[in-house]
Amino acid sequence: MAIDPALMESLNLRRQEALDGGGKDRIKKRHEKGMLTARERLTAFFDEGLFIEFGMHAHHSCINFGLEKRKMPGDGVVCATGVVDGRQVAAFAQDFTVGGGAVGAIHAKKICDLLDFAIKAGMPVVGINDSGGARIQEGIEALSGYGQIFFRNVLASGVVPQISIIAGPCAGGAAYSPALTDFIIMTRRNANMFICGPDVIRAATGQTASLDQFASADAHAQVSGNIHLIAEDDTHAIALCKRLLDYLPSNNLSNPPHRMNEQIEIVEDALMHEIIPADQKAPLDMQQVIARVMDPGSWFEIMPDFAPNILVGFARLEGLVIGIIANQPTVKAGCIDIDASDKAARFIRVCNIYSIPILSMVDVPGFMPGLAQERGGIIRHGAKMLFAWASGTVPKITLICRKAYGGAYLAMCPTDLGADFVFAWPTAEIAVMGAQGAMKVLYKKELEEAADPKALEQELRKAYSEKFSSPYQAASNGMITDVIDPAVTRSTLALAFRGIMNKHESRPPKKHGNIPL
Repeated sequence: MAIDPALMESLNLRRQEALDGGGKDRIKKRHEKGMLTARERLTAFFDEGLFIEFGMHAHHSCINFGLEKRKMPGDGVVCATGVVDGRQVAAFAQDFTVGGGAVGAIHAKKICDLLDFAIKAGMPVVGINDSGGARIQEGIEALSGYGQIFFRNVLASGVVPQISIIAGPCAGGAAYSPALTDFIIMTRRNANMFICGPDVIRAATGQTASLDQFASADAHAQVSGNIHLIAEDDTHAIALCKRLLDYLPSNNLSNPPHRMNEQIEIVEDALMHEIIPADQKAPLDMQQVIARVMDPGSWFEIMPDFAPNILVGFARLEGLVIGIIANQPTVKAGCIDIDASDKAARFIRVCNIYSIPILSMVDVPGFMPGLAQERGGIIRHGAKMLFAWASGTVPKITLICRKAYGGAYLAMCPTDLGADFVFAWPTAEIAVMGAQGAMKVLYKKELEEAADPKALEQELRKAYSEKFSSPYQAASNGMITDVIDPAVTRSTLALAFRGIMNKHESRPPKKHGNIPL
């Protein structure tokens, strides 16, 4: 018996209502601002624009301030699963054309159901945030919905990758869901994220501040460190999200998407010698080192604008996905400060969660000195790096390029913090402190009484370097695996990582460690 045409007509009308969202006029306004709609964002995200939608017909009939009942198609959010570059991914996009994308009970339930499904199916979750906040008309139910989303974000944390895209307003409690995810991408135009807006700040503190000062993508990327990547627009944000997924496994039980070459190419790169400044006081640009050591074009830096004195990001080495933590001597001499500590520790833990091997590249004179750093808690923040390295069980390889002094040497993962291999260039200096500081401590009296203090200092420096800071001295104590020619860095690291890929390491049973937050 043929299906009743009236039923098909009803289905088509309901589907079209959901597809139209807030209507053509509101969609047109979005396009005029250079923004995509929620459905257009998901269509651009999934392969061939195909996806299975969760809860297309779910909505809440709410009463607005005029006491007029109205429908909210999809309840202001589109939830779906589909394929991204050949892999299953779950995603939701808040629909600003429907009630400003405000979160209510059904809206939150749809997101929670999607997160539950992603955890069960073991697939990454991407959330595109574009919302006016909690739906005031629903009162406590809207707040409860946020709480349920936060709870799912925490359940999913460390199980499946979670990426947030901030593509519109994200204010108040709404900002905490992205903050609980692994990575945040924010569009430079049309997006803002904050807890208290300018009016609230002015009323509470008397301070006058514009959104650009604290809520924009640039402010979060450069100052607060709340986001990881800036996108110029929706299309760019989706492209960055896809690239990020290309380095992450589907879940914590899967391997990263390695594309390993069958045979490692063993070659010497003489140009590495030219990158290293002849003057030990001149800064080494670690960006250049990474570019030459990693597979061409594979370096994907994370948080490039925040604490640039330390570099973090993903790359491939002979096809193998690895995470990189590197001091950057061209900024603040590569010193580790509060922000650099937080940035590095967080990234180390992300790599450890998702079984991504880590390379530490060292050229660090120490922790950043200063009253502001001490009063700001550099001890607590620096300890985060120590905790992250020591608790990590993934393959960890350290390359000491030049300076590695004092506590900062330990904060960059030597054998004592669990490195599986530690390699050093002949230019490496490993010591409690630099030669200049050591002279003042060890030979102060001799230098004061010397007839030619400069000549004596040069002689003492040479002796100090050979006895206390030479990489061979560290190697003689078994603290360095090998001292290598910089020209063979790529081949050496590729062989080492390939050899340690099947590493298994057990730890004492416990609920979890207590990282110094």
